Amino acid sequence: MKLKTLFASLLISMAAAAQTSDPVVMTVNGEPVLRSEFEYSYNKNNSEGVIDKKSIDDYVDLFINYKLKVCAALDAKYDTLKSYQDEFAQYRDQQVRPMLVTDEDMEAQAKKIYDETVERIGPDGLIKTSHILLRVDQQAPKEKWDEVKLRADSIYKALKDGADFAELATKLSQDPGSARNGGQLPFVQRGQFVKEYEDAAFALQPGEMSGIVQSSFGYHIIKMDERKQLEPYEFHHDNILKFMEQRNMRDQIAMQKIDKMVEESNGALTKEQFMEQKANELSANDSELKYLIKEYHDGLLLYEISNKLVWDKAAKDEAGLAKFFKKNKKRYNWDEPRFKGMAYHVKEQGDVKAVADCVKKLAFDKWADALRTTFNSDSVIRIRVEKGIFKKGDNALIDSVVFHKDTTVTKLKDYPIDATFGKMLKKGPEDYTDVRGLVVADYQEMLEKEWVAQLRRKYTFSVDQEVLKTVNNHE
Repeated sequence: MKLKTLFASLLISMAAAAQTSDPVVMTVNGEPVLRSEFEYSYNKNNSEGVIDKKSIDDYVDLFINYKLKVCAALDAKYDTLKSYQDEFAQYRDQQVRPMLVTDEDMEAQAKKIYDETVERIGPDGLIKTSHILLRVDQQAPKEKWDEVKLRADSIYKALKDGADFAELATKLSQDPGSARNGGQLPFVQRGQFVKEYEDAAFALQPGEMSGIVQSSFGYHIIKMDERKQLEPYEFHHDNILKFMEQRNMRDQIAMQKIDKMVEESNGALTKEQFMEQKANELSANDSELKYLIKEYHDGLLLYEISNKLVWDKAAKDEAGLAKFFKKNKKRYNWDEPRFKGMAYHVKEQGDVKAVADCVKKLAFDKWADALRTTFNSDSVIRIRVEKGIFKKGDNALIDSVVFHKDTTVTKLKDYPIDATFGKMLKKGPEDYTDVRGLVVADYQEMLEKEWVAQLRRKYTFSVDQEVLKTVNNHE
């Protein structure tokens, strides 16, 4: 009985110590938020390079709003959507997989790559050769081959008489890649040259020169520069590891280990269950990973619900946008007039009036389609058009014709006749579509504020001000 009491007391004291070292800084909808989580989020979003840094007190409200939105998403069961689950699992696994690979795993794979390379190279080792190539098309007649062979014979004789191989290769070889390097090719193993070249090259010793070798490319004269076996593993060790990182082989090794462990579970675990289990195990000992995964989890939920209730809703709610614009029209007034219309360029004088007649009874957003189908529907482009809402300085033709500025208008080639059509808007836009981007952004902001206010009424939350004072200020 005494042992049970002692054990229970020990557990209580351990829990108390953990709570003291990482106390609850706030509670949101009944869920405690540890100081370490708040610190992780605050420090990440207020690090060096962040333009709009917040004080800890200012950040509290933003963090609470964030948590409230996540609560709303969970209540709406966004976390049960397969699309969400798949995307979250993908993000989580990207973080977890590299942590399953040890230095020993990387070393073993590096040694395997080295051993396989040695086996592939074989006993003949590596060779570095130089060559002079005189090209002949495979389909060329015998006379052409004979003609080039005579040239090869003369070059070979010059080399035998003491001519410098690199000098002649630079001047005469028709392999431009190696010619600029005195004919020299990089180290290769068997199987990397055409057979005729390979047989002749591997038969040479350093310093020796072949006779004239015919291949499908033409005629070669080959000089052996160096032969060697592959250097020891330690010599290539760092480069192999660098190669493995560049090829993302750490992730490949992780996938192989995962498949093996799932297979060895004999059906007790699926790959998804294994990754979730590993994420939980690793997160228990790594707070950075724990909060990064939580950030993915909550961030994806926040995106899903914000997109539905704010961003996408605002962008598609045409009636709501129109109503919002009408109510806040003065917000979008301009400090100088704008021209709503187009500058256009035509080949024939008759098209000046035809273009204006085509669009004058249409809504502004219908102009482009109407002009395209009427004037540019076939392979002949009859008109060139720049359509939009222009202020002074946006378009030289409109500056000259509409704003009466003294400016130079550059004529378009093949479209000598210039014209404009539209209306002057003196105080501001006449319709929300004239400033749609601004209205959508402001409407989104309004929806966001209304949503946050609703969430703050719906869910409970509280902040421990004493713990808050210790954020980033504790042992």
